Amino acid sequence: MASLNVCSAVLVLFLTCGAAMASKENDQIIKENNCETKMGLPCVLEAFTCIFETGSISNKCCGELVGLGKVCHSALVKRTLENPLFKDLSPATIIAKSIQTWNNCLALVDSPSPSAEGYMIA
Repeated sequence: MASLNVCSAVLVLFLTCGAAMASKENDQIIKENNCETKMGLPCVLEAFTCIFETGSISNKCCGELVGLGKVCHSALVKRTLENPLFKDLSPATIIAKSIQTWNNCLALVDSPSPSAEGYMIA
């Protein structure tokens, strides 16, 4: 029975250290890449609402999100999920919405607009 308690304590310690290391890793990525300075507040709020609540993101803010970069985007989403305020959210659902938002914005930014195609043909 004592070995079960020791194993449980070691497991809890391992998981706690892993979470702390993940948090430090995300903070380090965010700091090293100046992630928090690459998007304007209105677009940060749009992206947040789109991923963590229910909403959409404008073309302009999609451009800012893609300009932020995938590394920053992922680190910021993961760090937000670590906040106790969001403990009731499903991490799998948020990560899926985050990836979907990223992919939609990337496709939008990478595809030329119909008016640009018209100029290319002419």
